[in-house]
Amino acid sequence: MQQSEWSWTRRTLLKTSAAGLLLLGGRMLSPSAVSAKELPEGELSFYNVHTDERLRVRFRNDRGHYDLAALDDINQILRCHHTGEVAAIDTRLLEHVNLVQKALGGGGEIHLISGYRSPEYNALLVRKSRRAARHSYHVEGQALDFFIPGISTRAIRHAALKQRYGGVGFYPRAGFVHLDSGPFRHW
Repeated sequence: MQQSEWSWTRRTLLKTSAAGLLLLGGRMLSPSAVSAKELPEGELSFYNVHTDERLRVRFRNDRGHYDLAALDDINQILRCHHTGEVAAIDTRLLEHVNLVQKALGGGGEIHLISGYRSPEYNALLVRKSRRAARHSYHVEGQALDFFIPGISTRAIRHAALKQRYGGVGFYPRAGFVHLDSGPFRHW
């Protein structure tokens, strides 16, 4: 058991380090100083409905620089609730969620239904035909299913569609909205 815990921690460290290097070196993943001023403050508040954990975090400063410790905290709360596996969450997804949340008036707590999904958990959902995509953006750390108490899912969907960014899925009977950092599309 010690060995598997160590290798899991090592894998998480490697994934987080790789994400950090991409963030530091990749201009496409990081807003420029000019565009950072146009973005809302980089602060999000999460509640994980499966683990009963909360996180309020500032993940980006006003100059457009990401806080790697804050990103690690986000990776942890958005981990696969089925396996506990942690993965690097795409900062473009965080910016998308941030824009939508701020368009809705700001500070509502994001109630997380599904963030990162391990390949094993996603395959299980596909086998159970729970409307899970075989090649889900969740497996890449690029998708989030959520709701915000006190705000209708229709309003969340509308705010997301106005951004014209990423995927926007609307699940009114299940009571959540899906956002991802893929190409713009909606369903």
